[in-house]
Amino acid sequence: MDLNYTKEESAFRAEVREFIRSHLPGDLSRKVLEHKRLGKEDYVRWQKILFEKGWIAAGWPEHELEMARKTGRFEDEGWRLRKDGSRFWANVVITALHDASGVVQGFTKVTRDLTERRRVETLEEEGRQINEFLAMLGHELRNPLASIRNVVAVMGVKAEADPTTSWARQVIERQVRHLGRLVDDLLDVGRITSGKITLRREAVELGAIVSRAVEAARPLHENRHQKLEVDLEGEGAPILGDTTRLVQVVLNLLSNSAKYTPEGGHVWVQARREGHDAVLRVRDDGVGMSPELIPRVFDIFVQGDRSLDRSEGGLGIGLTMVERLVALHGGTVTAHSEGPGKGSEFVVKLPLAAPGSPPPAGGRPAAPRKARRLRVLVVDDNRDAGESMSLLLGMWGHDVTTAHDGTTALAIAEREQPQVVLLDIGLPGIDGYEVARRIRTQPGGENIALVAITGYGQAEDKQRAQEAGFALHLVKPIEPEALQRALARFEPRPQKA
Repeated sequence: MDLNYTKEESAFRAEVREFIRSHLPGDLSRKVLEHKRLGKEDYVRWQKILFEKGWIAAGWPEHELEMARKTGRFEDEGWRLRKDGSRFWANVVITALHDASGVVQGFTKVTRDLTERRRVETLEEEGRQINEFLAMLGHELRNPLASIRNVVAVMGVKAEADPTTSWARQVIERQVRHLGRLVDDLLDVGRITSGKITLRREAVELGAIVSRAVEAARPLHENRHQKLEVDLEGEGAPILGDTTRLVQVVLNLLSNSAKYTPEGGHVWVQARREGHDAVLRVRDDGVGMSPELIPRVFDIFVQGDRSLDRSEGGLGIGLTMVERLVALHGGTVTAHSEGPGKGSEFVVKLPLAAPGSPPPAGGRPAAPRKARRLRVLVVDDNRDAGESMSLLLGMWGHDVTTAHDGTTALAIAEREQPQVVLLDIGLPGIDGYEVARRIRTQPGGENIALVAITGYGQAEDKQRAQEAGFALHLVKPIEPEALQRALARFEPRPQKA
């Protein structure tokens, strides 16, 4: 008979034939391909091939048939064996065949190789578990960092006559910021590489982005006595991008140059318009890269040759984040080096904003001012974090009360009617989300400004905070300037005469 199969049908039939040949011994595969009925001895031999010895000893093949006989159909997924002994993840469906009187005459068995699907599902589950672990790790690391950052801010409020004490405070401040960036990078790289990040695009000048990043990175270069030269001359280069993420790109490139350039070295930064692109160049006269390293330099956890003491630090994820963030903006980043000891250059190209786009946003935000005196309730189960923040707020002139659990916080909020509640999320017993919801139902609770102060900083955490009634979501450790800006938002408005 001449059968006219479509291209898809022919491919499917070929795939089925190949599956049968690879999973069954020669004589059995021929019987199946020739549509011959398998006898009981054939079936028993097939099961000895498909199942590992433990399953055969446990009587699983017989159990499958018995269940199919009783219910008419049996389905299962699990590991099976090919004829060469290799394992595959199988979906098995056995259906009982009945005659006209309802007596079982035999069975049909369909086995599908789902190994690839199983592999993908396993990878997705592992990725989910890693993300959950990183989120918890970030929370646990941010709590002690918050306490240290608060205490450093307290030390900064009081004038320090002793230059050694002043130097020590500045060292702690720099290292806390560095640790905070490492924690942020750990959490960000998982979201960025999995595509779970949303850009908040706005028109912005590349030069403004570079200026903000240079200001943040300059202490790294000064600490190593490196000369950082910045060239922002030329025609403006407006782009449409996420300001925070683009600053992160430039900052990571500058941090990378600081790590791999020796003390007393030079780093050059240039931003300008070239044709239809805004182009950023970060160049140094540091250790350079070998030809073998350059193609892999943007891979996650890849680093150049490092000394045993790891004095440069880092996790090997900064350049991965640079590449992914630039790609999300529709741009490219390339690495160049003439070889070890001859320095490196990274070139970022981003498309210019289309004609007619809104003008770039203004310059840096205004310096924060101290808010007028406020009644503030600080709620944090970490006593060091809560008490150090309360001390700092008190030194700024606010009336502060502290609670370390949700039940106490609810009682204080109802009794004292604070104007602002700085509320940790991970509280014992009643979590911060529930505390926020209950405060909103108390008399006068609708007038209290709720600010989430937490070590959980992913997008879903911010969404949950908003749904629970929080006006702001701040991630530990909080810079004093950011805290001052937050409090200034909730100053009581002057009454009209």
